[in-house]
Amino acid sequence: MSGLARAVATIGYVGFLRPSPGTWASLVALPLGWLAMQGGPILFTLLTILLLPLGVWATIDVTRGHPEHDPSEVVIDEVLGQWVALMPVAWGAWAAGAPLLALWPGWIAAFLLFRFFDILKVGPVGWLDRRPDVWGVMLDDVVAGVLAALGVVGLAGLAHL
Repeated sequence: MSGLARAVATIGYVGFLRPSPGTWASLVALPLGWLAMQGGPILFTLLTILLLPLGVWATIDVTRGHPEHDPSEVVIDEVLGQWVALMPVAWGAWAAGAPLLALWPGWIAAFLLFRFFDILKVGPVGWLDRRPDVWGVMLDDVVAGVLAALGVVGLAGLAHL
């Protein structure tokens, strides 16, 4: 295993924090997401998309020879899912011409909804999580992020009735 792959897969070793490394990684994803959003929603979207192949590479490298296909310290998937959940915030702030942090309720909703779907493994999140390969590791969090993003959009719609 390469040191770079380990650093990427664990998001700078955040994955070794206990308890709940996935929650720690989701929290770290928020300021990292804010930083990535400084280049606008298109750059944020591209960076989010790039996290998938980066995460696949790092996870394959880190889990080679490991007894588990999804060790708890591998948390790049949580960052990817959290960033997917933040998509409505990035695009909503841009569309409204508002500062990113003015949409603070969306940030909170994205975090809480993503953790909800990621922890409970509802429906397709659970189906993907049960895949015994790197795609199960990465894609369950993408789907949890999509479900959370839909929840963020729905809550924003209710807030602006």
